[in-house]
Amino acid sequence: MHVVVNAAQSVDGKLATRRREQLRISGPEDFDRVDRVRAAADAVLVGVGTVLADDPHLTLDEEDRRVERLRNGRPGNPARVVVDSTGRTPTDARILDDAATTYLLVSAAAPEERREALDAAGAEVVVVEGGADESDGEADHVDLAAGIDALAERGIDRLMVEGGGEVIYSCFEAGVVDELHAYVGSMVIGGRDAPTLADGEGFTESFPRLDLVDTERLDDGIVLSYEVGDG
Repeated sequence: MHVVVNAAQSVDGKLATRRREQLRISGPEDFDRVDRVRAAADAVLVGVGTVLADDPHLTLDEEDRRVERLRNGRPGNPARVVVDSTGRTPTDARILDDAATTYLLVSAAAPEERREALDAAGAEVVVVEGGADESDGEADHVDLAAGIDALAERGIDRLMVEGGGEVIYSCFEAGVVDELHAYVGSMVIGGRDAPTLADGEGFTESFPRLDLVDTERLDDGIVLSYEVGDG
């Protein structure tokens, strides 16, 4: 599977304020670029934190792109994927409507009643085994590498990852990222507790290798495009 990470960040690397509220960092030109990247993907992945904070729809904005996908024998919108270890996605979340298939990657720790409720709400719940979450030593988490394998078994060949920072870090940690596109907006957010492009424990010895392959100025910022190799 080919995995593309896309994110918009401030000059100081923040995805949002310390309150984790939705923040407009880029503009119309970059929104159109993101829509093009989505249109090329088989599925778009986010973490449950993004669903809880923003209630995104994750469908295409441009009707012409939906029509082109249909002409090519593909669904009008890419599938939607939520990494949701314990099944916290609200059953009335916009991501669970019938605009596209939605996969919820949950761990064995997700209560059976939550799995059943989310299935009834329209999700395809995929149980992915994981290890103990190092932040508390108890709760299970979704193993991203295993989750991506499960998606590949369901016909997903190109996956777009849109965040948040914990999920992006987990993808890099699992070694599954092939491309990174980072829009850097002309703003400073600050805050030691504000989410960054890659949250989580962080790397200390072996770091992902990034090769800068393109830059593009859009709106009042710049898109940095990288190919990702072995760390």
